[in-house]
Amino acid sequence: MNVSDAIAARRSVRGFLNKAVDTAVLRDIVSAAARAASGGNIQPWHIDLVTGDSLSELKAIMAAKLAAGETETPGYDIYPREFTAPYRDRTFAVGEGMYGHIGIPREDKAARRMWFARNFQFFGAPAALFCTVDRRMGPPQWSDLGMYLQNVMLLAVEAGLATCPQECWAVYPQTIETFLGTPSGRMLFCGMAIGYEDPDEPANRLRTERAPEGEWLSVRT
Repeated sequence: MNVSDAIAARRSVRGFLNKAVDTAVLRDIVSAAARAASGGNIQPWHIDLVTGDSLSELKAIMAAKLAAGETETPGYDIYPREFTAPYRDRTFAVGEGMYGHIGIPREDKAARRMWFARNFQFFGAPAALFCTVDRRMGPPQWSDLGMYLQNVMLLAVEAGLATCPQECWAVYPQTIETFLGTPSGRMLFCGMAIGYEDPDEPANRLRTERAPEGEWLSVRT
C-alpha cells in the first residue's frame, strides 16, 4: 500500500468487530509511528496500549460513571470557546450526517446521548491507546502529537485495521490518568479505538467531506 492510498482509506470508524488484535501488531504500529517529526526531535508523546482484561475493566468503570451521571473537569477545551463558521458548520454537518445514517433524529436527545456514550466503550473495539504529554509542553509539541497519531492511523490502515481518534476522553482526565497510573507531570491528550471494522455498522457508512482547496490554499509564484 502506498501513502496516498492509506491517506484516502483512513477514516474514523465507529463500530468494530468482536475480534482480538494481536498485541505484537499493535506494538509494531506504535513503535514504527515514532518516526514522526517533532520540533527539535523532542518526541513529546507517551503511549499506553490497553487491551484484554484491562480494557474490559476500563469499559466497566466508564459505564458506571456515565450511569451515575459523574462528570469531571476537562483537561482542555476540545473546541474553541469562540466556535464560528466555517469550522462550527463542518462539525455540525458531521454530526447530522452520522445520526442520519443511524436513524436518530435531532429531537431525540436521549437516543443521541445513548449513542454518544458508545465513545466511552471505544465503539466495541478490542484495543485502544491513550496519548499523554508532559504538562510543560506547549502548542508546538501538541502539534507533534498529531503527527505521531496520524502515523499510527495510517500504519493501522496498512495492517488492515481501523481506528477512531477520540478527544472525548479529555472530559474524564482524572479517571483515565488514575487508571493508567499517569505521573502527575503528564496529562491526557486523547484516546484512540483500534480494531477491525464492522461492515454492518450503519455509522461506518459515513464519509466526511473535505473543504475545496479554494477555501484554504494560497499559492504564490
